[in-house]
Amino acid sequence: MSAQAVLQHDSYEAPAVGGSVKLRLTRRGRVVFGSLVTVLVAALLALVATFAAPQALASVSAADQQQFHYVVVQPGASLWSLATELDPAADPRDLVAEIVQLNQLDGSGIEAGEAIAVPLRYSDSPVVFQADELEI
Repeated sequence: MSAQAVLQHDSYEAPAVGGSVKLRLTRRGRVVFGSLVTVLVAALLALVATFAAPQALASVSAADQQQFHYVVVQPGASLWSLATELDPAADPRDLVAEIVQLNQLDGSGIEAGEAIAVPLRYSDSPVVFQADELEI
């Protein structure tokens, strides 16, 4: 084989302008492309959540303040005594857990004079006050 034939055989010809070029992604390219798309979607979701969250929280908190009824903690009272006073027939453990969750308390410790939110089903109890009565 002559040198000229080798050069012609091994030479690279670029596709003509306007010709079709077939693009092929390797496995690594697909991973990189997929990761890029995932990051972009996560950034978009974070951006939407950042601008939508304050409005959603404001509307929820305004509605919650109107619906809650409160019990003012008396000296020597505990969540257990409040639960039994609100509903003597119910299991106090369940009501205490509900009050802790409703008020987002760290534990079961409460202080005298503190206003504790109670579930709406106890709004007819004589020890329960509405938020406007307590100026909350």
